[in-house]
Amino acid sequence: MLMLFSMFFGAGNLIFPPILGASSGDGFSPAISGFLITGVALPVITVIAVAITGKDVQELAARGGKIFGLAFPVAVYLALGAAYALPRTAVVSYSSAVTPVTGFDGPVSSAMFAVIFFSIALALAFDPTGIVDRLGKYLTPALLVLLTVLIVLSVTGLKGEPPAASDDYADNPLAAGLIEGYMTMDSLAAMAFGIVVLNSLRQKGINYGPSLVRGVATSAIGAGVVLVAVYVGLGLVGQIFPGSENYTDGAALLSDAARSTMGFPGVILFGGIVLLACLTTAAGLIGATCEFFHKIIPSVSYRTWAVFFAAASVVVSTLGLDVVLSIAAPIIGFLYPIAITLVAITIIEPLLGRKLHWAFRISLTVVTVWAALMTAEDMGADVSPLIGWSPGHDLQLGWMIPTAVAIVVGIIVDFVVRPDRAVPIGGEQQIEAELRGSRADEEALNDAIHSAQEIFDADIDTVDIDQAIEESEQHVEALRRAEQEARERLVMIKTARKQARQSLTTLRNAKKRHVGEQLE
Repeated sequence: MLMLFSMFFGAGNLIFPPILGASSGDGFSPAISGFLITGVALPVITVIAVAITGKDVQELAARGGKIFGLAFPVAVYLALGAAYALPRTAVVSYSSAVTPVTGFDGPVSSAMFAVIFFSIALALAFDPTGIVDRLGKYLTPALLVLLTVLIVLSVTGLKGEPPAASDDYADNPLAAGLIEGYMTMDSLAAMAFGIVVLNSLRQKGINYGPSLVRGVATSAIGAGVVLVAVYVGLGLVGQIFPGSENYTDGAALLSDAARSTMGFPGVILFGGIVLLACLTTAAGLIGATCEFFHKIIPSVSYRTWAVFFAAASVVVSTLGLDVVLSIAAPIIGFLYPIAITLVAITIIEPLLGRKLHWAFRISLTVVTVWAALMTAEDMGADVSPLIGWSPGHDLQLGWMIPTAVAIVVGIIVDFVVRPDRAVPIGGEQQIEAELRGSRADEEALNDAIHSAQEIFDADIDTVDIDQAIEESEQHVEALRRAEQEARERLVMIKTARKQARQSLTTLRNAKKRHVGEQLE
């Protein structure tokens, strides 16, 4: 849970909520609700979807075709890596933590800081299996303590009144909050972070499907709860800080809030928060990005990729905050609708109980074209006659209705045109997972029986009777639960085998028909 929180809570997550609080006025509740939907709920759902499928971004995207299956994940990981998200962590750390405390502000000091910053992040990410322990045990608790101190002192010590709502918040605070949560890029990051958590659990010996899903879901939901508390607290700081309506930079607002409540030590405290938030996110991004590129180009080692992306991020970060942030809008505007669509169909597929084909192809084609047109419009192209008619176009949400229609059409085509695709999801892999789970149950049963036998064989005079009875009752209950779980898994195995046989029969019949048609 703490590891996921630390990965998500980076530069963007820190600076957006205060500005939302300062800009939303009386519409703070619907605005922060919209932010939490796209900034927390969507990333949590994405992580769980990755856990359910057991697939990484490339495997998920492959359902859209070979070209899409490679191009989309490469674009996502480049955006999360040296093209945008990674350099942003160093730039925000320097401008929000180093400059206010030390007074240093120049290209030389910025480059030196970037080298030090990414060297530390690189050291954390060099061992991908240790990222979970390092972030969870040390950095994240420190980050949460500092955030709690800042939020509590600011909320209790500041007495300002909420400013009047401005810009889009005055017209539709919920929609404006949705867009602001969009900008965190956490749903894109979740597609990468989900597989990191999944692999970490696997390396700890948790291989059974339901156990993996439960473990990842617990971590994701726990991280989501902590994120909600932090976002609401940071938003309240923006609401009550005097003169907050004059700020356009959330980091500057929080730094001044810390100075107002705690003096210069408050500035140092805020600098520590920014450094930890950005450093933990940078380590997670390096780890996830390098795992992906090592997978598609295994001849280049994980560590080589890590050094490459850290070095590239140093170079890009020296361009400055304005240049780095100017890259964000077109990247997010193009990738986010595609990512949300991919996750939505991935979740719908197991609910329908069949392997979808056209639902992926049609909807991903529609949303990709639509997102490209939206990006072209943002860059000055006159394409409004093509996409301006869709509801939500002014809020950058015009892609949703056409994509939803495309998903429905694709599902209908899958059911009507391709009835032979009614293949149960999982197949032999599901059977293998269930068998592994059954073997684990058998080992647990043997351990419980052995422990119970030791108690029964013990000398009655040397054993605490009450303790022995309690331990025996616990063993009996463990045996009962293990037996019940084993029976449930046996039923699932039999069902999966039956479905696999039916699928095999269907495929053989289809092959016979095809051969017969060729002979005719």
